[in-house]
Amino acid sequence: MAEDGSIDPGTSMGAVRLTVADPEGARDFYRDAIGLAELDSDSSTIRLGTDHPVVELVGEPDAPPRPRHSTGLFHLAILVPSRADLARSLQRLVDAGWRLTGASDHLVSEALYLNDPEGNGIEIYRDRPREEWPTENGQIQMSTLPLNLDGVIGELRREDQDKPAPPGTRIGHVHLNVSDLAAAEAFYSGALGFDVTVRGYPGALFVSAGGYHHHLGLNTWVGEGAPPPPAGCRGLREFEVILPGNAQLVAEQGRLAEAGYEPVRENGTVRVTDPSGNVVLLRTSG
Repeated sequence: MAEDGSIDPGTSMGAVRLTVADPEGARDFYRDAIGLAELDSDSSTIRLGTDHPVVELVGEPDAPPRPRHSTGLFHLAILVPSRADLARSLQRLVDAGWRLTGASDHLVSEALYLNDPEGNGIEIYRDRPREEWPTENGQIQMSTLPLNLDGVIGELRREDQDKPAPPGTRIGHVHLNVSDLAAAEAFYSGALGFDVTVRGYPGALFVSAGGYHHHLGLNTWVGEGAPPPPAGCRGLREFEVILPGNAQLVAEQGRLAEAGYEPVRENGTVRVTDPSGNVVLLRTSG
């Protein structure tokens, strides 16, 4: 924890765990259309990523769909290292016959949007260099503008077309549906210590560590007061926030407990549920 009460600036995002009804089908999608490698699996979980896990799929064949107007995952955002890697991602999706739901220039980044076979939202994006991020009165400026897809695909080299997602591909941020922005801000900024970076989007709030544009997006777009989904539904099980070391983990656990939340320490991690029912797993990078 930084001295000013902010979360450690070295904080980053880890794997996102999803409950899926068809784990083999979801695995094939994340491998073939997204380009992630299957790292390992056991009787219940398939882990995919590059040099570390990005998405973990927990198979529950009888899991019902998440109700439409409930809290949970808006999208998981896979950050690729470069614009050429974003071009490769776009080409891979086209080759797999997968349909985009959107493509946007956010000033700080360029992003592709789609859904996985079970309806989980996905963003694949590349960041512009930090020195190019626009600011106004010390605040990062973001927008949602049309993405020049021709310009992106023009970065693709023929010899790179069939390569998988490169090392360094990781979860850059997680965007959540929440029931109340004030309660979400009290949890993610007040208790966990993420800094609020952007307030300009109606019904949304963005927070980060270390001056990043956002590690978490929070929105009430499924409705103010939306309930959490019933236990056992498909969709988000939990997502990881990675801290630099145990001292930071202990500090976060203490702040959460002091703020009235109920963090649970187990196997060197801290698990806590936000006010909208989304589960956060805090762990160290070691």
